[in-house]
Amino acid sequence: MRQKKWAVFLTALFCCMLWGSASPAIKIGYALFQIEADDTAGRILFAGVRFALAGVMVIVYDSLRHHAFHHPRRGSWKYVFLLMCFQTIGQYIFFYMGLAHTSGVRGSVINAAGTFFSIFLSAFLFHYEKLTVRKVLGSIIGFAGVFIMVGGPSMSGKVTMAGEGAMVTAAFCSALAGCLIKLFGQKEDPVVLSGWQFLCGGLIMAACGKMMTGRLVLSTWKGIVLLLYMAFISAGAYTLWSILLKYNDISKISILGFMNPVMGVLLSALFLKESREALQWTTIFALLFVSLGIWTGEGNEEK
Repeated sequence: MRQKKWAVFLTALFCCMLWGSASPAIKIGYALFQIEADDTAGRILFAGVRFALAGVMVIVYDSLRHHAFHHPRRGSWKYVFLLMCFQTIGQYIFFYMGLAHTSGVRGSVINAAGTFFSIFLSAFLFHYEKLTVRKVLGSIIGFAGVFIMVGGPSMSGKVTMAGEGAMVTAAFCSALAGCLIKLFGQKEDPVVLSGWQFLCGGLIMAACGKMMTGRLVLSTWKGIVLLLYMAFISAGAYTLWSILLKYNDISKISILGFMNPVMGVLLSALFLKESREALQWTTIFALLFVSLGIWTGEGNEEK
């Protein structure tokens, strides 16, 4: 089941639906918890609480699945902490920063750069697979889509390092984390790694945010529901994606991520009322280029 095409596709589609809802959920959360764009401490605390809850969800699920409290083996804690640095702390400090300074539509498309980073890291740094002509061509087309989105006129305003630059950095951290999951997943259960790195990373981020005088203003029950949903996004999507990466080629799984920016744009347009930006020619062309680039890179090629 883990390698059957229909099962892999449906699992990836579900993950991308969850991830696509992350951008609008975060921006809605900023409003519900009264976190301003320049409130770095509040953003870190917000993210930390979310990921600590996600870690608890995965650990409880995994322990119930094994009918015992499940934790990493003694020699696997180094994998947990290294993965935590990129997948949770590194990626989401930049991701939350970026979304505070750019639109959900633009952030969703830029985040697709992680797919192409994954392909190059897999080939050159981790040597999981060879870089083919199709993958290079697909990456060029895909990056063109990201460039169109970043450089074209949009309602987001000018390009900034705190906005678009942070989103690109988050995408790189995500790609590196995916390659590490593939590597560490051969030695430890990826579900265990996912749960514990979320919990440890979330607690560290929450503690740092609190020490920086960050605070979350809870004025309505909607904030609690949103926080639990956001925790489920991470717990569900990353756990399932980690399993897919363990049993399939990174490029094949990363390619399916083309659905992520599409879902992100559609859901941002729906929930953030960003339909005007979502329907601009720059957004439409960017999505087409990103999707075409990933489809091109997916094809098999004789080596």
